[in-house]
Amino acid sequence: MSDIMSLDAYGSLIEPATLKIQRLLPGPIDRVWAYLTDGELRRQWLAAGVMDGKPGSSFEFVWRNDELTDPPGQRPEGMPEEHRMTCTIIDFDAPHRLVITWGEKQTGEVAFTLEEQGAEVLLTIIHRRVPSRDILLNVSSGWHAHLDVLAARLTGTTPAPHWDHWTRLRAEYDQRLPA
Repeated sequence: MSDIMSLDAYGSLIEPATLKIQRLLPGPIDRVWAYLTDGELRRQWLAAGVMDGKPGSSFEFVWRNDELTDPPGQRPEGMPEEHRMTCTIIDFDAPHRLVITWGEKQTGEVAFTLEEQGAEVLLTIIHRRVPSRDILLNVSSGWHAHLDVLAARLTGTTPAPHWDHWTRLRAEYDQRLPA
């Protein structure tokens, strides 16, 4: 059985502080790449922010998760209406690979890899150096929920209310990932 045939929507730990999550998305690859790198398209599933595509350059992610789905669902207590984070581009190889720091302190790193699979595109996200289990649960459920919104945008379907979906996924990841 190929990796594609056994693709699981859930992320998994490939190292103690490293999450890997994949999605098979409708192509073409340039369209999926645009949803990763164009701030207006990325805002529709993850976070806004202008990215110039040059390694070493910084950009800001701006999350407004209440705007991702209609309705947004119930925002969990303690989650802000808006969240901002400055990242730096490490590698930018259009339309196949994007690697960024996760935050200004560069304590984490996220790699996005796109591979053509016929008419579809395999998106692999590897999030390294997640500092704690609590943050790992937020990151795992966050990537999963955001990728579900991306898949809905690319297929023209309606995504589930973001916050309700995220809350359910966080509880599921709490059961799936080692303590």
